[in-house]
Amino acid sequence: MHLRRLWLSDFRSYGSADVAFAPGLTAVVGDNGQGKSNLLEAVAYLATLSSFRGAPTEALVRSGRPTAVVRAEIVRDDRELLVEAEIVPGGRSRLQVNRQRVQRSRDLLGALRVSVFAPDDLALVKAGPAGRRRFLDDTLVALSPKNDELRSEVDRVLRQRNALLKQAAGRLSDEVALTLDVWDAKLADAGTRLGARRVDLLGALAPYLARAYADLAGEAVEVGAEYESSWWGSEAGLAGTLAAARDEELRRRVTLVGPHRDEVAFSIGGLPARTHASQGEQRSLALALRLAAHRLVSDATGTPPVLLLDDVFSELDPARCDALVTHLLATGAQTIVTTAGALPPSAHPEAVLRVADGSVGPGAGR
Repeated sequence: MHLRRLWLSDFRSYGSADVAFAPGLTAVVGDNGQGKSNLLEAVAYLATLSSFRGAPTEALVRSGRPTAVVRAEIVRDDRELLVEAEIVPGGRSRLQVNRQRVQRSRDLLGALRVSVFAPDDLALVKAGPAGRRRFLDDTLVALSPKNDELRSEVDRVLRQRNALLKQAAGRLSDEVALTLDVWDAKLADAGTRLGARRVDLLGALAPYLARAYADLAGEAVEVGAEYESSWWGSEAGLAGTLAAARDEELRRRVTLVGPHRDEVAFSIGGLPARTHASQGEQRSLALALRLAAHRLVSDATGTPPVLLLDDVFSELDPARCDALVTHLLATGAQTIVTTAGALPPSAHPEAVLRVADGSVGPGAGR
């Protein structure tokens, strides 16, 4: 898979841009605040239809403009694909593949796969469970776009069920009970399938994670990842746990049980990584998670995703910088890296682009 060219119109800080990328390593250099991350965000948007920085759709459109357009020329399996998204604030993006309208967003997923490394990745270890759940679900979608349908189904059921609990205002009438039974059955079915896929994914990631952490840390250390859930693995299952929680959910007017409340607990050397690991260990673990997912998706699909490294070297010591570059480039994936400073000595870009004031042009040197 190779991203050959990217066109932008009114995306973030870019009025317009036409950017060509090398099949190997492309370095995007420039001072902070010039639009380097915006460039990577545009590429990632075509792969996931969301911002890896967690930004709402409105923030992706240049101020004062009605829409933004992101278009890319991709070479995959010796085929050329022209992928385009017109981003509409407050609405659904209009999508095209080879000039043909795509009605469902999941039909675009998989046309381009990316693995994103960003400074905020430390939140995978240190912050709350929402980011860890998203990491698992995003990896599932990268493995198979059909998993996006399951994730969307769970989200839809939760929205409907929460609306009903709020509307019930703590009172369980016969009508509310009957409708809750319906949504409970739907959530138990879809939620159990999603939970099973997450657990299977953690099992598949385990050897990749151990190898990636050893690569980055320079030593073999026991790294663990456990799926924590109030219902998964219990005799009652999700259906029984929902039934037991009904009174409390009615009182609090929200769904308290399900895959949206589950956690992933990481450990290093048998100790909880979130509370006991050093900052360097936590950062190595966060990078190892991204690298493990990249390697797993590469092996499972037969094609390595495009690597997007957003200013990660500024957060790492020289040894970890070199280790990361060495093992990322060994995957054979096309790589696009942004930096405001010098690249590690082990990085040898085929192309250098310079970003300044929302414009992109050829850059000189490293």
